Amino acid sequence: MVQVVDHLGVGELQAGWRANQDATLARHFQVIWLLAEGRSCAEVARLAGLKRHWVEELVERYNHFGPSSLGDRRCGSGARPTLLTPEVLAMLRARVKTPPDDGGVWTAKMAAAVMAGELGLASVAAQRGWEALRAIGWTTQRPRPQHARAATPEEREAFKKNAPKSSPRRRRAIPAQSSRSPFDPGPPTSTASD
Repeated sequence: MVQVVDHLGVGELQAGWRANQDATLARHFQVIWLLAEGRSCAEVARLAGLKRHWVEELVERYNHFGPSSLGDRRCGSGARPTLLTPEVLAMLRARVKTPPDDGGVWTAKMAAAVMAGELGLASVAAQRGWEALRAIGWTTQRPRPQHARAATPEEREAFKKNAPKSSPRRRRAIPAQSSRSPFDPGPPTSTASD
């Protein structure tokens, strides 16, 4: 049986599990609550859908640091952002107010190129450009396609002329198959002569 330090009572742990909106924090409260009730690590791991090792690590952290150690701790790791710094985001926020160099719409790849230029890097992944646009509240914009009936008859004909032709496909010979089921023995046959 695992020993749980009583930073909070069993009722308070259960209330923390039930009332919490953050799914990770609620699950951590559930784990500690079930362990405080006297359940084994293996049983709690199975009930909470976690690995046993993680349950053991979680209770050790709770015993040592208390309830403030529960929840997703990755955000509070203390690491400073390297690409999406406030300065780069402020520069990007000012830059997207004007059209991009090609005159189109801003894309993640364009935002990444602007960030690379600002940071003095050879390139920045398009994914980071997308994250930067999302961080400044921008969504990638695409022009909405117009309905085909909105085009004039001349525009429709021009489109038909320039549209890629479908490649002629060779028809395959489809072998004729028996319409009988393999389980259907067919009409009864007689071995007697007529």
